[in-house]
Amino acid sequence: MRVFCVLMTFLLMAPVFSQTKRQLVEEIEAFHASENERFRNPSTSPLKLDKIASFEGLEFYPIDLKYCVKAKLTRTPDEVPFLLRTNTERLAEYVKYGEAHFELDGKELMVNIYRDPKGNESAEDILFVPFTDLTSGDGSYGGGRYLEFPIPEKSVFYLDFNKAFNPYCVYSDRYSCPIPPRENDLFVRIEAGVKDYDKTK
Repeated sequence: MRVFCVLMTFLLMAPVFSQTKRQLVEEIEAFHASENERFRNPSTSPLKLDKIASFEGLEFYPIDLKYCVKAKLTRTPDEVPFLLRTNTERLAEYVKYGEAHFELDGKELMVNIYRDPKGNESAEDILFVPFTDLTSGDGSYGGGRYLEFPIPEKSVFYLDFNKAFNPYCVYSDRYSCPIPPRENDLFVRIEAGVKDYDKTK
């Protein structure tokens, strides 16, 4: 299941550092298409049933490889699990796995990376980055967005914001989703990934 909230499944694609620009774009396109398919399928969609029939597709920013950044993973061993606030009274347990350091728009940036401390066959190798940026509330969902990806094989890897997605609580009150911590506020505009959802449609 997706690590960020209850009752969710994940679909992830491992970044391969030797990929060409064309391959990266094709992978992002496939990810966007798979997200739309997930929303159309009643068995996997976070949408309420009365919204699935009229669903025409998620709105994404244009693919821009500027936001597929090379990041340096710094491990932070011996971290202890902690509780992350959610949009409900539930507290979500995570453990900090490390930090991703990267440059964007001439700024040196960092986000904390988390993982499920319990681990299981579906989630033990999946890392989780909840974040906000300057598009939050101005183009993208105001509560922030998420990234998920397998544990990189190398310390330098692609952190691809073109695959940023919304918490499922954006689409339905059935879900309880972690709130991005202040440490993951990025003071740049990340015009990549999914945009805000129009609940009036």
